[in-house]
Amino acid sequence: MRSLLYVPADQDRFIAKAHLRGADGVILDLEDAVPEDRKAVARANLGTAIASLRQGNGLAAVRINPGDVEDVRAAVAAGADLIVLPKADGVALDTLAGVLAAAGVPDQPVLATIEGPAALLEVAAIARHPNVSALNLGSEDFSLAMGAVPDPDVLRQPKLMVHYAAKAAGKLSLGLLRSIADYADLDAIKAAAAEARRHGFDGSTCVHPSAVPFLNAAFAPSPEELRWARAVLATSGTVGLDGKMIDKPLRERAKAILRSASE
Repeated sequence: MRSLLYVPADQDRFIAKAHLRGADGVILDLEDAVPEDRKAVARANLGTAIASLRQGNGLAAVRINPGDVEDVRAAVAAGADLIVLPKADGVALDTLAGVLAAAGVPDQPVLATIEGPAALLEVAAIARHPNVSALNLGSEDFSLAMGAVPDPDVLRQPKLMVHYAAKAAGKLSLGLLRSIADYADLDAIKAAAAEARRHGFDGSTCVHPSAVPFLNAAFAPSPEELRWARAVLATSGTVGLDGKMIDKPLRERAKAILRSASE
């Protein structure tokens, strides 16, 4: 999940091209991107929308409205690969798990989005929830809940807290250390994606297809990394390579790089 592109679930003209954008997944949004008077239309459109996405190779996800059981049922009926849960906390996850079990998909993967300070303080437990396969922080909503400005300085610590919790639980960690709302600044997105990769993030969501190639490139091994990994695995024992000592931890890192290239 290097790149997950948000698309409003009520906008057929965006959905029709979504599978051509090169994203690893598309999130059909029933929440923030859809006006209140269009939410029923968006929900009813999920089956057709996911069928359209199946023309491509990426996963099909649905972001539900918090606590909306009908959204969950519609997403499951349409065959969503992933449920995106905004305002995730322990109670919301347990409630969602009950709905998923009743719908016959108890193992449905969930992307849990942390959007408030209370949820942030319980993020380690949220990350361990059996349905959660990935986590991220909702920059704009979290900043709003804090009465803060969603700039990189404000977002850095909470995003890293969510990141550490995800990694500690063996789950995917998604996000940039900045808001994704400013989609027009592609240089900033490119730099932020490279920074997030250095920290070990696995990918990010985005709100405009122009960001997709930058995310895909940043969250995949570069040719130089692949060359280094192969050279490392060609050695044995404790040796030097390119002026650096090579031992077990670096060999494990090399294996991880090659695994990520084949996924």
